[in-house]
Amino acid sequence: MSRTLKEGVPLAIGKDAPGAPPFPRDFPYPFRAMLSICSDLDETPGEAVYRETIRFLNGTKATTMGPGLGLEVGNTMYFDMPKGQFSYWNAGEEGREVLRALMRSGHIDCLHSFGDLGITRAHAERALEELGRHGCRLGVWVDHGISPSNFGSDIMRGAGDVPGSASYHADLTFGYGVRYVWRGRVTSVVGQDVPRRLGNVFDAAHPVASGKTLAKEGIKDLLAGTVGGRYAMHAGNELLREVTLRDGRRAIEFIRCNPHWGGVSSCDTAEGLGRVLTPDVLDLLEERRGACILYTHLGKGRDRERPLRGETVVALRNLAERVRDGRILLTTTRRLLEYASARRACRSRLEREGEWTLVMVEESNGGEPAGRRAGVPEGLTFYAGDPEKTRLFFNGREVSGLRRNPPDGTGCRSVSIPWVPLRMPEI
Repeated sequence: MSRTLKEGVPLAIGKDAPGAPPFPRDFPYPFRAMLSICSDLDETPGEAVYRETIRFLNGTKATTMGPGLGLEVGNTMYFDMPKGQFSYWNAGEEGREVLRALMRSGHIDCLHSFGDLGITRAHAERALEELGRHGCRLGVWVDHGISPSNFGSDIMRGAGDVPGSASYHADLTFGYGVRYVWRGRVTSVVGQDVPRRLGNVFDAAHPVASGKTLAKEGIKDLLAGTVGGRYAMHAGNELLREVTLRDGRRAIEFIRCNPHWGGVSSCDTAEGLGRVLTPDVLDLLEERRGACILYTHLGKGRDRERPLRGETVVALRNLAERVRDGRILLTTTRRLLEYASARRACRSRLEREGEWTLVMVEESNGGEPAGRRAGVPEGLTFYAGDPEKTRLFFNGREVSGLRRNPPDGTGCRSVSIPWVPLRMPEI
């Protein structure tokens, strides 16, 4: 049967192809925006609080913080810390087994360096061997403080990617499976992968403090457009970019966001979260149809037994309603990054085969995943004039189980590769 073709188009978020369907939708149906709560575990009081926080956010059973929210929120982990500070090695064997179960399920998805005391290559080797031996694959690296093992050379002052340094481990860590790195960059702008707008930064109720934050973001714009360097990533308001580490290794760097009017280091705690994830901020994220990786520390709080309480719980329940209503897709940092990477690495073209429309999706790098794990990328969605007569192929193979969706807010129907929620283990 003869086929007709249309030229390929990129899938990058915020760059929907013009013209008649099929063309890519920015986010999995039916969501308008995408969010990850990326929490550094610094100062988490202990294993019990760490576990209970994960149960409250991801489970549905009763917890000390109230009924579980049933969301999808990841967490971070490090290894070598002083006694009395929660970490992998400081947990008992039973605790480590729980942590490994959460890593395998995807609910712990980021390495937050190897810890304050994990400063040598030997520390990295020991930690990565432990993870590999237990089938735990964390694909995201988040720099911590000013640890020598950090990858960031400017803000985070690390040497983890400098061959010959005592802390060099990039070859080991990337060989283990890390592809995404955070090197200290945080923005006040709500929503990435959309045009950079500073309107949300100023708060008339706090003119002095928010004015200073606005000025700082303006300076970032100026420096990004001139000297570049540590501020270059702010210019395009992109969620991620490809970078070359100092050992020549390629990585995908991402930026985090804290939209509080007081600046990127304000209210970045369990108690402050309710003043960050406000209805206005979430409304703006939806309106802008952006992606956001939130910068916070859910283990930091005055209540060492119940860090999530008060207005923070109210904010999280409001967020949960938006998730259930199909407005904001909340997921882990790794899953959000993999989705965004797939959108950048893939191109699509259309073929006609009789009455069928064939959406042909291919990775532009010849099938080698750009950061993400191999396989069909979950959640990819295309608007389609007739979903019942639309088929989708990925790297030449037809995708089974395609979902055919009713109209969204645009009035258009669509087809999508299913987005499968993570399964929370019993802990």
